Amino acid sequence: MTDDRDVLRDVWFGRIPTCFTLSQDEITEREVEPYYLLLPRVSYLMLVTDKVKKHFQKVMRQEDVGEMWFEYEGAPLKWHYPIGLLFDLHASNAALPWNVIVHFKNFPETEILHCLTKDAVEAHFMSSIKEADALKHKSQVINEMQKKDHKQLWMGLQNDKFDQFWAINRKLMEYPTEEGGFRYIPFRIYQPLNERPFIQKLFRPVSTEGQALYMISLSLSLSLSLSAYSTLPVFPSLPVIFLVHFTSCPPPIQLAILSMSQCQTYHRKL
Repeated sequence: MTDDRDVLRDVWFGRIPTCFTLSQDEITEREVEPYYLLLPRVSYLMLVTDKVKKHFQKVMRQEDVGEMWFEYEGAPLKWHYPIGLLFDLHASNAALPWNVIVHFKNFPETEILHCLTKDAVEAHFMSSIKEADALKHKSQVINEMQKKDHKQLWMGLQNDKFDQFWAINRKLMEYPTEEGGFRYIPFRIYQPLNERPFIQKLFRPVSTEGQALYMISLSLSLSLSLSAYSTLPVFPSLPVIFLVHFTSCPPPIQLAILSMSQCQTYHRKL
Protein backbone atom coordinates (compact mmCIF):
# COMPACT_ATOMS: atom_id res chain seq x y z
CA MET A 1 0.00 0.00 0.00
CA THR A 2 2.95 2.38 0.51
CA ASP A 3 3.45 2.59 -3.27
CA ASP A 4 -0.09 3.94 -3.60
CA ARG A 5 0.21 6.70 -1.00
CA ASP A 6 -0.24 9.51 -3.55
CA VAL A 7 -3.42 7.87 -4.83
CA LEU A 8 -4.71 7.39 -1.30
CA ARG A 9 -4.06 11.05 -0.48
CA ASP A 10 -5.81 12.21 -3.67
CA VAL A 11 -8.85 10.13 -2.73
CA TRP A 12 -8.83 11.38 0.86
CA PHE A 13 -8.48 15.08 0.05
CA GLY A 14 -11.16 15.20 -2.63
CA ARG A 15 -13.47 18.16 -1.90
CA ILE A 16 -16.85 19.42 -3.15
CA PRO A 17 -17.51 23.19 -3.00
CA THR A 18 -20.96 23.53 -1.46
CA CYS A 19 -23.40 26.37 -0.81
CA PHE A 20 -25.83 25.81 2.07
CA THR A 21 -29.02 27.90 1.96
CA LEU A 22 -31.73 27.98 4.61
CA SER A 23 -35.11 26.75 3.40
CA GLN A 24 -37.70 29.46 2.68
CA ASP A 25 -40.09 27.51 4.93
CA GLU A 26 -38.01 28.30 8.01
CA ILE A 27 -38.99 31.23 10.25
CA THR A 28 -36.14 33.67 10.90
CA GLU A 29 -35.80 36.92 12.82
CA ARG A 30 -33.72 38.46 10.03
CA GLU A 31 -32.25 37.56 6.66
CA VAL A 32 -29.30 35.21 6.62
CA GLU A 33 -26.61 34.71 4.01
CA PRO A 34 -25.77 31.28 2.54
CA TYR A 35 -22.89 29.38 4.10
CA TYR A 36 -20.07 27.96 1.97
CA LEU A 37 -17.90 24.92 2.72
CA LEU A 38 -15.49 22.60 0.94
CA LEU A 39 -16.95 19.22 1.87
CA PRO A 40 -14.70 16.11 2.08
CA ARG A 41 -16.01 13.45 -0.29
CA VAL A 42 -15.00 10.71 2.15
CA SER A 43 -16.92 12.08 5.13
CA TYR A 44 -20.58 12.34 6.19
CA LEU A 45 -22.77 15.43 6.24
CA MET A 46 -23.42 15.21 9.97
CA LEU A 47 -19.69 15.25 10.72
CA VAL A 48 -18.84 18.42 8.83
CA THR A 49 -21.87 20.72 9.17
CA ASP A 50 -21.68 21.98 12.78
CA LYS A 51 -20.74 25.44 11.48
CA VAL A 52 -23.67 25.36 9.08
CA LYS A 53 -26.05 24.61 11.95
CA LYS A 54 -24.67 27.44 14.13
CA HIS A 55 -24.76 29.89 11.22
CA PHE A 56 -28.47 29.46 10.59
CA GLN A 57 -29.64 28.92 14.15
CA LYS A 58 -28.38 32.35 15.17
CA VAL A 59 -31.22 33.97 13.19
CA MET A 60 -33.92 31.56 14.44
CA ARG A 61 -35.90 31.30 17.63
CA GLN A 62 -35.03 28.24 19.68
CA GLU A 63 -38.61 26.98 19.59
CA ASP A 64 -38.45 26.91 15.77
CA VAL A 65 -35.35 24.73 15.64
CA GLY A 66 -35.83 20.99 15.20
CA GLU A 67 -33.55 18.28 13.82
CA MET A 68 -31.40 19.55 10.97
CA TRP A 69 -31.67 17.79 7.61
CA PHE A 70 -30.60 18.53 4.05
CA GLU A 71 -32.21 18.46 0.66
CA TYR A 72 -31.15 18.89 -2.95
CA GLU A 73 -33.73 19.71 -5.62
CA GLY A 74 -36.53 18.21 -3.55
CA ALA A 75 -34.67 15.03 -2.56
CA PRO A 76 -33.75 14.57 1.14
CA LEU A 77 -30.07 13.65 1.47
CA LYS A 78 -29.31 10.41 3.32
CA TRP A 79 -26.76 11.21 6.03
CA HIS A 80 -25.48 7.60 6.13
CA TYR A 81 -24.22 7.88 2.54
CA PRO A 82 -20.72 9.35 2.05
CA ILE A 83 -20.81 12.94 0.83
CA GLY A 84 -19.12 12.01 -2.44
CA LEU A 85 -21.77 9.38 -3.14
CA LEU A 86 -24.57 11.84 -2.37
CA PHE A 87 -23.13 14.40 -4.75
CA ASP A 88 -22.59 11.90 -7.55
CA LEU A 89 -26.05 10.43 -7.10
CA HIS A 90 -27.86 13.74 -7.16
CA ALA A 91 -25.70 16.44 -8.71
CA SER A 92 -22.78 15.04 -10.70
CA ASN A 93 -23.85 16.97 -13.80
CA ALA A 94 -24.75 20.20 -11.96
CA ALA A 95 -22.64 23.34 -11.90
CA LEU A 96 -20.60 24.02 -8.77
CA PRO A 97 -21.00 24.96 -6.02
CA TRP A 98 -23.40 22.23 -5.00
CA ASN A 99 -26.52 24.01 -3.73
CA VAL A 100 -27.90 22.26 -0.67
CA ILE A 101 -31.02 23.39 1.22
CA VAL A 102 -31.00 23.28 5.05
CA HIS A 103 -34.14 22.45 7.05
CA PHE A 104 -34.98 22.48 10.77
CA LYS A 105 -38.60 21.32 10.59
CA ASN A 106 -40.90 18.98 8.64
CA PHE A 107 -38.45 16.08 8.96
CA PRO A 108 -39.14 13.54 6.16
CA GLU A 109 -39.69 10.52 8.41
CA THR A 110 -40.33 8.05 5.60
CA GLU A 111 -37.34 9.03 3.47
CA ILE A 112 -34.29 9.44 5.74
CA LEU A 113 -33.10 8.21 9.12
CA HIS A 114 -32.88 10.35 12.23
CA CYS A 115 -29.39 11.35 13.32
CA LEU A 116 -29.51 13.24 16.62
CA THR A 117 -25.85 12.75 17.56
CA LYS A 118 -22.56 11.82 15.91
CA ASP A 119 -22.72 8.55 17.82
CA ALA A 120 -25.19 7.34 15.19
CA VAL A 121 -22.68 8.11 12.43
CA GLU A 122 -19.92 6.32 14.32
CA ALA A 123 -22.11 3.24 14.83
CA HIS A 124 -22.96 3.15 11.13
CA PHE A 125 -19.33 3.65 10.12
CA MET A 126 -18.01 0.85 12.35
CA SER A 127 -20.79 -1.48 11.24
CA SER A 128 -19.75 -0.89 7.63
CA ILE A 129 -16.10 -1.55 8.44
CA LYS A 130 -17.02 -4.83 10.14
CA GLU A 131 -19.24 -5.97 7.27
CA ALA A 132 -16.50 -5.28 4.74
CA ASP A 133 -13.87 -7.10 6.80
CA ALA A 134 -16.16 -10.10 7.16
CA LEU A 135 -16.05 -10.43 3.37
CA LYS A 136 -12.33 -9.72 3.03
CA HIS A 137 -10.81 -11.48 6.04
CA LYS A 138 -13.63 -13.44 7.76
CA SER A 139 -13.60 -10.62 10.34
CA GLN A 140 -10.18 -11.70 11.59
CA VAL A 141 -8.49 -8.31 11.19
CA ILE A 142 -11.17 -6.16 12.78
CA ASN A 143 -11.65 -8.64 15.63
CA GLU A 144 -7.92 -8.63 16.43
CA MET A 145 -7.87 -4.85 16.72
CA GLN A 146 -8.16 -3.24 20.12
CA LYS A 147 -10.87 -0.75 21.04
CA LYS A 148 -8.33 2.08 20.81
CA ASP A 149 -7.64 1.09 17.17
CA HIS A 150 -11.36 1.33 16.36
CA LYS A 151 -11.46 4.73 18.04
CA GLN A 152 -8.40 5.97 16.15
CA LEU A 153 -9.95 4.88 12.86
CA TRP A 154 -13.14 6.76 13.71
CA MET A 155 -11.37 9.88 15.00
CA GLY A 156 -9.21 9.98 11.89
CA LEU A 157 -12.37 10.14 9.79
CA GLN A 158 -14.21 12.54 12.05
CA ASN A 159 -11.29 14.99 12.29
CA ASP A 160 -10.18 14.59 8.65
CA LYS A 161 -6.74 13.28 9.65
CA PHE A 162 -5.26 11.21 6.83
CA ASP A 163 -2.24 9.81 8.70
CA GLN A 164 -4.26 9.00 11.82
CA PHE A 165 -6.85 7.12 9.78
CA TRP A 166 -4.43 5.24 7.54
CA ALA A 167 -2.17 4.13 10.38
CA ILE A 168 -5.03 1.75 11.27
CA ASN A 169 -6.82 1.38 7.96
CA ARG A 170 -3.76 -0.13 6.24
CA LYS A 171 -4.24 -3.26 8.37
CA LEU A 172 -7.64 -3.75 6.76
CA MET A 173 -6.03 -3.56 3.32
CA GLU A 174 -3.43 -6.28 3.84
CA TYR A 175 -3.69 -9.97 2.95
CA PRO A 176 -1.35 -13.00 2.92
CA THR A 177 0.75 -13.07 -0.26
CA GLU A 178 -0.09 -16.70 -0.90
CA GLU A 179 -3.80 -15.86 -1.04
CA GLY A 180 -3.31 -13.28 -3.78
CA GLY A 181 -6.04 -10.99 -2.51
CA PHE A 182 -9.11 -10.63 -0.33
CA ARG A 183 -11.61 -13.49 -0.01
CA TYR A 184 -14.29 -11.31 -1.58
CA ILE A 185 -14.47 -7.70 -2.76
CA PRO A 186 -17.09 -5.78 -0.76
CA PHE A 187 -18.90 -3.54 -3.23
CA ARG A 188 -22.20 -2.07 -4.27
CA ILE A 189 -23.30 -0.81 -7.64
CA TYR A 190 -25.79 2.03 -7.22
CA GLN A 191 -28.63 2.54 -9.69
CA PRO A 192 -30.02 6.04 -9.11
CA LEU A 193 -32.91 5.72 -11.55
CA ASN A 194 -33.90 2.17 -10.64
CA GLU A 195 -36.41 0.89 -8.09
CA ARG A 196 -33.64 -1.37 -6.79
CA PRO A 197 -31.16 1.18 -5.37
CA PHE A 198 -28.08 -1.01 -5.60
CA ILE A 199 -26.65 -4.38 -6.64
CA GLN A 200 -24.21 -6.45 -4.61
CA LYS A 201 -23.01 -10.05 -4.74
CA LEU A 202 -20.03 -12.18 -3.75
CA PHE A 203 -17.09 -11.53 -6.07
CA ARG A 204 -13.56 -12.86 -5.72
CA PRO A 205 -10.63 -10.68 -6.86
CA VAL A 206 -8.76 -13.65 -8.36
CA SER A 207 -9.83 -16.59 -10.50
CA THR A 208 -9.66 -20.22 -9.41
CA GLU A 209 -6.32 -20.36 -11.29
CA GLY A 210 -4.98 -17.48 -9.17
CA GLN A 211 -5.15 -14.84 -11.92
CA ALA A 212 -6.18 -11.29 -11.05
CA LEU A 213 -9.67 -10.35 -12.19
CA TYR A 214 -10.49 -6.98 -13.74
CA MET A 215 -13.33 -4.53 -14.05
CA ILE A 216 -14.54 -6.30 -17.16
CA SER A 217 -14.87 -9.52 -15.13
CA LEU A 218 -17.09 -7.81 -12.57
CA SER A 219 -19.15 -6.21 -15.31
CA LEU A 220 -19.72 -9.50 -17.10
CA SER A 221 -20.64 -11.26 -13.86
CA LEU A 222 -23.38 -8.69 -13.28
CA SER A 223 -24.44 -8.40 -16.95
CA LEU A 224 -23.70 -4.67 -16.95
CA SER A 225 -22.49 -2.47 -19.75
CA LEU A 226 -19.05 -1.05 -18.92
CA SER A 227 -20.13 2.29 -20.32
CA ALA A 228 -22.98 2.46 -17.83
CA TYR A 229 -21.19 3.21 -14.59
CA SER A 230 -18.36 5.14 -13.03
CA THR A 231 -16.30 4.78 -9.88
CA LEU A 232 -16.61 6.97 -6.82
CA PRO A 233 -13.51 6.93 -4.60
CA VAL A 234 -13.59 6.76 -0.81
CA PHE A 235 -12.11 4.70 2.02
CA PRO A 236 -10.47 1.42 1.11
CA SER A 237 -11.51 -0.21 4.36
CA LEU A 238 -14.95 -0.41 2.89
CA PRO A 239 -16.27 -1.49 -0.41
CA VAL A 240 -15.96 -0.06 -3.83
CA ILE A 241 -18.93 2.03 -4.95
CA PHE A 242 -20.07 2.27 -8.54
CA LEU A 243 -22.80 4.43 -10.00
CA VAL A 244 -24.86 3.14 -12.87
CA HIS A 245 -25.75 5.68 -15.58
CA PHE A 246 -23.09 8.18 -14.56
CA THR A 247 -20.31 8.14 -17.12
CA SER A 248 -18.12 11.14 -16.25
CA CYS A 249 -15.28 8.90 -15.06
CA PRO A 250 -15.60 5.31 -16.29
CA PRO A 251 -13.02 2.88 -14.86
CA PRO A 252 -10.51 1.25 -17.25
CA ILE A 253 -11.76 -2.23 -18.09
CA GLN A 254 -8.30 -3.70 -17.45
CA LEU A 255 -7.97 -2.21 -13.97
CA ALA A 256 -7.60 -4.96 -11.39
CA ILE A 257 -10.62 -5.00 -9.07
CA LEU A 258 -8.33 -5.66 -6.08
CA SER A 259 -6.38 -2.46 -6.76
CA MET A 260 -9.61 -0.51 -6.90
CA SER A 261 -10.73 -2.01 -3.62
CA GLN A 262 -7.49 -0.95 -1.97
CA CYS A 263 -7.19 2.55 -3.39
CA GLN A 264 -10.54 3.86 -4.60
CA THR A 265 -13.20 2.54 -2.28
CA TYR A 266 -15.87 4.40 -0.40
CA HIS A 267 -15.43 4.10 3.31
CA ARG A 268 -18.42 1.94 4.01
CA LYS A 269 -20.08 -1.36 3.21
CA LEU A 270 -21.82 -0.50 0.01
